[in-house]
Amino acid sequence: MRRNLLPVLIGTVLGLTLLGLFNRLLKPDNPAVPQSGDRLLTTKAVAEEVAGELNLHRANSITNAVTMVEGAIVGINVIQLQRYVSRSPFSRDPFFRNFFPDRVIERPVENLGSGFLISPDGYLITNEHVIHNATQVVVTLPDSREYVAELKGADFAADVALLKIDAEDLPYIRFGDSDQLLMGEWVIALGNPYGLFAVNDKPAVTVGVVSAVERDFGKQRNQRIYKDMIQTDAAINPGNSGGPLVNALGELVGMNTMIYSESGGSIGIGFAIPANRLRRVVEDLRRYGEVQRNYWTGIYVQDMNRLIALSLDYSGVGGAIITEIDPGSPGEEAGLEVSDIITGINDKTVQSSREIEQYLLSEDLRVGDEMEFTVYRNGKTHRHTVILEKRN
Repeated sequence: MRRNLLPVLIGTVLGLTLLGLFNRLLKPDNPAVPQSGDRLLTTKAVAEEVAGELNLHRANSITNAVTMVEGAIVGINVIQLQRYVSRSPFSRDPFFRNFFPDRVIERPVENLGSGFLISPDGYLITNEHVIHNATQVVVTLPDSREYVAELKGADFAADVALLKIDAEDLPYIRFGDSDQLLMGEWVIALGNPYGLFAVNDKPAVTVGVVSAVERDFGKQRNQRIYKDMIQTDAAINPGNSGGPLVNALGELVGMNTMIYSESGGSIGIGFAIPANRLRRVVEDLRRYGEVQRNYWTGIYVQDMNRLIALSLDYSGVGGAIITEIDPGSPGEEAGLEVSDIITGINDKTVQSSREIEQYLLSEDLRVGDEMEFTVYRNGKTHRHTVILEKRN
């Protein structure tokens, strides 16, 4: 009987001991076990720590770049003089049209766009098409100050205009090197789409990548020349024209200029004038008030034909022969000679004199530019660099 009671007694003692220990662990004064209030504090602390980590990562190179440049973005509102012809009902009548001629009607219209400061003393640039035929240009800064801008120079072909406002110590955007852009690199477009700058005087920001570079559209039907354009999928909408395209370092890499769209809004195909081209145009506008395209080469050419080719022992296809060179001209100084056969310009093959003419018209050349001519002379190929000079 005693043997049967002994295991029961031992089990009872052990059970009471374990129960006491368990109750001690559950007491409120035991710091090893968090109570409901402690669990709430612990959860709040963890949430604050996570929020702090997220805040640290919210700021990145994109937001830093926007902070660097947003103060230099401006909204542009213009009053343009629009001209159109009102046809007379007698315009085709050879007699009555002398008494009832067509009328040229002018009316003021409002337009808007974007721009950005490039110096602390108030110089800013935008697209020429934003201020074309403007009678007044009003520039609004992000701090709500408004200025009537003075047009310092504009170039229709390059679609660039240089303006000046009477202010000092302004934030401005520094030029980057657009030749160093990488395909797929992050870029940021800032501006005044649909006039939203007027809501709170702040620019709109869109982000994308460099989709392509050196998109060459050449000379357009409206006589503007768009060369080496940067393509981006950052949203560019009406009103963004003239706004900057910057990289993640906050450097200017282009000026937003046009979009491809069937609806009028962004579909992710926008184009910007590269910063390196902008820099050259702005330098001319600031110095001369215009881009100097009144250059000359002093070279006269005509198309090749079979008889000329036989007489010069030329077996090539195409080209244009130099028939005359003005004394003291850039062509003569470069070492070109009469009877030289031009086969290429700047590594572009030339088939005819018309192609040379089209090349000169489409390349947006100006005084000081260099052109490398590849010519055939006496059975050998030569290269000559012509530096374009201002025509007297």
